[in-house]
Amino acid sequence: MMGPINSNWLFQSAMSSLQQSSATNGSGAANSQMPGMAGPGSFMMLLMAAMLENVQQMQSQQMPTQQAPAANNLSFMAPASSSYNPAVANLTMQHKDVATSAADQSDLKFRPVQFLKLDGQLAGKLSGTAVHFIEAGKKYDIDPNLLSAIAVHETGNGSSRAANEKNNIAGMMGKNGLRSYETVADSIYDMARNLRQNYLNQGKESIAQIGAKYAPVGAANDPTGLNNHWTQGVSKFYTQLT
Repeated sequence: MMGPINSNWLFQSAMSSLQQSSATNGSGAANSQMPGMAGPGSFMMLLMAAMLENVQQMQSQQMPTQQAPAANNLSFMAPASSSYNPAVANLTMQHKDVATSAADQSDLKFRPVQFLKLDGQLAGKLSGTAVHFIEAGKKYDIDPNLLSAIAVHETGNGSSRAANEKNNIAGMMGKNGLRSYETVADSIYDMARNLRQNYLNQGKESIAQIGAKYAPVGAANDPTGLNNHWTQGVSKFYTQLT
């Protein structure tokens, strides 16, 4: 089920939550925080920020045809609380900062995306992770749709064994095979760091160029030849998401 949320209500709720999260008593503990909103960096606050950003995008899109649209009349569709199940997870890894280098001349840098559209495309183990793709994209200056497209392809949209048993949504390898992560969010951030540091900053400018290194055809760890379909699969999902 889907229900409309008024932008004024959302804004006021976000501001109230921020005020509550910053109010502390003498021992440093929060006086009255809403469940799941431990602070400005908590999952729910990131989710609220992403939804507010979606409202701002819709307002800017309406401006050419509607002069100064009234915020009270602006609404957008959001999943009803009875059906929406976000993947609440705290990052358990330290994800180092990697700046965008001058070598990155691609069109794959961060750009705003429609939160609800992205969230609606993700299923299985990826369900409820749209906010993590967006925040990881911001941190490492990568289009969140590219991160999502790679994850959807690598996991069969959240259905793979690696995703369900190891929280590995990007096919990231370790010394002993596929890496295991404490949370899906950690896997998303690690994928974004890897793409920024070892691909985009190295001059890889397209999905095809990334794929030639990320999933090389004929690789020893790809006995069934799945890498042959990597570029086509990621490109297809990227087009669907954008």
